[in-house]
Amino acid sequence: MTNQSAPNNFLSILGIEAHNPGTSTGKNHFMDAAAPVKNIHSPVDGSLIGSIAFTTATEYEEVVAKAEEAYLIWRKIPAPKRGEIVRQYGNLLREYKDALGKLVSFEMGKSLQEGLGEVQEMIDICDFAVGLSRQLHGLTMHSERPNHRMYEQWHPVGVVGIISAFNFPVAVWSWNSMIAAICGDVCIWKPSEKTPLSALACQKLMARIIAENNLPEGLFCLVNGDYKVGEWLSHDERIPLVSATGSVRMGKAVGSALAQRFGKALLELGGNNAIILSPNANLDLAMVGVLFGAVGTAGQRCTTTRRLIIHESIYDQVKNKLIKAYGQLTIGNPLEGNLVGPLIDKDAVNAYLNAIEQLKIEGGNVLTGAEVLTGQGYESGCYVKPTICEAKNSFKIVQSETFAPILYLLKYNELEEAIAIQNGVKQGLSSSIFTDHMQEAEEFLSAWGSDCGIANVNIGTSGAEIGGAFGGEKETGGGRESGSDAWKAYMRRQTNTLNFGKELPLAQGIKFDL
Repeated sequence: MTNQSAPNNFLSILGIEAHNPGTSTGKNHFMDAAAPVKNIHSPVDGSLIGSIAFTTATEYEEVVAKAEEAYLIWRKIPAPKRGEIVRQYGNLLREYKDALGKLVSFEMGKSLQEGLGEVQEMIDICDFAVGLSRQLHGLTMHSERPNHRMYEQWHPVGVVGIISAFNFPVAVWSWNSMIAAICGDVCIWKPSEKTPLSALACQKLMARIIAENNLPEGLFCLVNGDYKVGEWLSHDERIPLVSATGSVRMGKAVGSALAQRFGKALLELGGNNAIILSPNANLDLAMVGVLFGAVGTAGQRCTTTRRLIIHESIYDQVKNKLIKAYGQLTIGNPLEGNLVGPLIDKDAVNAYLNAIEQLKIEGGNVLTGAEVLTGQGYESGCYVKPTICEAKNSFKIVQSETFAPILYLLKYNELEEAIAIQNGVKQGLSSSIFTDHMQEAEEFLSAWGSDCGIANVNIGTSGAEIGGAFGGEKETGGGRESGSDAWKAYMRRQTNTLNFGKELPLAQGIKFDL
């Protein structure tokens, strides 16, 4: 397959014409002369995949109006019936998994295996949501008043805004939208302006399911654009909940806007994830987790391993193993079996270079990598070598998240010190320890252990399963998506008291006689 022909093949299979504008509610709209048009180039080879028009303010109003109309219908459909629509979508994703996975890989730059894995994650969350559609349970409680029954139930919130990031251009949308859908909500999705074609493909497939079931097209909507469109969603009082995945800076803006209008925010923001390597670790096992965590998706995951906290007794051994392993990485076109693909764009490359320069200024030491690749196969200018550095946790650059494959090696002596280093950053997403010592594992998982939303033992920081609630603490935002009881974020709780007696006793024994 040649890169020049591949993009159009993916798009045509998914029902998208290359170089055409995007959609608002599933139908192509004309190229509005007033709307900015963005050309989408693949970071794989720099080729033009397509062009997409940003949503105008007028179109945005039309989208919200259609979403509100659809909600009035959707909320009355029984949850298991809503689950049936999600089931059909999951089956359609199975049919188009290969084409969509290749489009994700080509548009974003992650390996083909990861692109296919992302679509599989969508399929998995559909399956999860279908089962969940029969389990949206409430609670019953005993009333202190005679002949009274108390219970609580959950209702949909309405129109949900979803702002997703480029690194997972389709999966994170599904985490939110499939769960929100079975809860009775409708969704308006603003994908990253860097990867809108993968989003458009998902929208096209969903439009087929909606049409086949004679449902209102406003159930799943798409709006394209830059941060301004995100601001529209965040400030729109018609949208009670906005789920936003991205940088801490973006999350602060979204959270602040929602707080001003008492809206609900579900934030999935930055990560500065660490793995602790104990002297009791199985190092052969650990190297697999460290390597994938550090270089998977070219370091462009919120769960990427950025800090490796190594016991001083095994530090040199681990360092040498890693340098050898990094020397065996294949870097290149992600659709051709290479383990490491490109960064998303040249801005990301510059951030990579700036981080390495800042590390050197602060006194760090580069062990391997720190190079932008050029020449045949690297024409896009977005390929870099995964980098290993020696550093201190107190370095300013180590305290921040650089979305690139840079791994910082840190030493520790006692487990308490290692946990303090792990927790000693503003982010709190994912964490891990490799140890075969039960007491070390339990201390890491205790209330005085990792302060992250995800804490793993003998697996890496990335690769979370959809069955567990995904999210983190501190500047990661506190949101939870996907599994467990994360569905409650997309619903409103209502406490009900039912009096089936012939008298009206008041709570706390209050008397109010007329």
